[in-house]
Amino acid sequence: MTRKTFRARRLPAHGVESGWSALLAPRTPTPELDRTITVDIVIIGAGFAGLAAAVRLAHLDPRLSVAVIDADMVGNGASGRNSGFLIDLPHDISSGNFGVDGVTKSHNEILIARTAIQHYARLAEENGWDKDVFDPSGKYSVAMTDAGTEHLAAYSSKLNSLGEPHQVLGAEEIEDVTGTRSFKSGLFTPGAVMVQPAAVVRAIADLFPEPVRLFERTPALSIETSSSGCTVKTPKGVVRAARVILATNGHAESFGFGSGELLHVFTYASLTEPFPPSALGGSRKWGATPAAPMGTTIRRINGTDGDRLLIRSRYTYNPKIEVSAGSIKSASDLHDRKFADRFPEHRHLKMQYRWAGAMALTRNSVPLFGQVGPSIFAACACNGIGGTKSTAAGIAMAELLVGHRSQLGKIFSGFEKPQTLPPRPFTDVGARLNLAFREWRAGRE
Repeated sequence: MTRKTFRARRLPAHGVESGWSALLAPRTPTPELDRTITVDIVIIGAGFAGLAAAVRLAHLDPRLSVAVIDADMVGNGASGRNSGFLIDLPHDISSGNFGVDGVTKSHNEILIARTAIQHYARLAEENGWDKDVFDPSGKYSVAMTDAGTEHLAAYSSKLNSLGEPHQVLGAEEIEDVTGTRSFKSGLFTPGAVMVQPAAVVRAIADLFPEPVRLFERTPALSIETSSSGCTVKTPKGVVRAARVILATNGHAESFGFGSGELLHVFTYASLTEPFPPSALGGSRKWGATPAAPMGTTIRRINGTDGDRLLIRSRYTYNPKIEVSAGSIKSASDLHDRKFADRFPEHRHLKMQYRWAGAMALTRNSVPLFGQVGPSIFAACACNGIGGTKSTAAGIAMAELLVGHRSQLGKIFSGFEKPQTLPPRPFTDVGARLNLAFREWRAGRE
């Protein structure tokens, strides 16, 4: 085999700390890699996908030696920056073709999501996670407008055809949950889970016994392949392995994989200062996604210092996989308006934390999954809903490498390859216009 080297053109730059991480006690990271080690498999990336792959590998073959390396501290990356929803149902089955192919696609998406949720449920039970970390509470979808209510009614109809339990809520019923009169209607689905995402990945990172080892603050600078396997070089060390799993989402492109196939998009979140629980009626803990795609997600969480509300809205295209302070400021202004629209009597609450998180999309909404180079395998490009999709991709990749057959693996192996994007100038303009149009179409939702 000809020796080939894939060098990282850039390293992850996550920006300001997320509110999820800020709420947790300081954590001592595992040591950086500072020597040469030899393992069976090296996993690059300790987020949802990479950690899931490591856990599944250890379960399927405890004899395998595995090294997991991450450029940052666990929880600082995209997996610790989302809204903390593990959603078991497709986001939008109310539109498009719902024939035989549509039903099959929906059932596959549900299996993918529920496999990931079962993975975390097992870890939660085995390790005694409390409901502040993993809460199988279900979730709500909420409508601000008549159009949103119509969308939820159509969604309810499709859930009925899939045989999925749910409850449609009127304005008073959703007010009893949220404590605000701003929503016209809601829809509850019982299978979703609310998590503290940074706490979840931290908890998993602290689980691994030998022969699985985690090295934080250890970026992969290059991957070299040869007839004897792969060599991953880091600033202070080297990992020699038979195979490499790339669990770096959009940063697969930094090594040249998925080049011209990945769209790099950021989402934004704001978290309020704590307030007394009695200051807002309704339930003290709930999460709600918008009736319309690209709308505003909300969560209410509680802690020892009081309750907080999280707002997530705004999507931007960022081909350099970095976000500017100006982008966060623009999203923050939008969040303040969205918050005031939903909680007008609490518009005085200040946002204590604001942050952004990256995701990777493909033109045909499929993952970058499978072998991408000599002895190099990718479980990347979650296309949104990363808590479940990325986790499932990591599980499926582990199963693929040890030859374990499952329906999950069959689904992932059956995905098409990511389609090539148009040349950069056209992709840049098209992506930005598409995101702006979809945000406009979501309106108040």
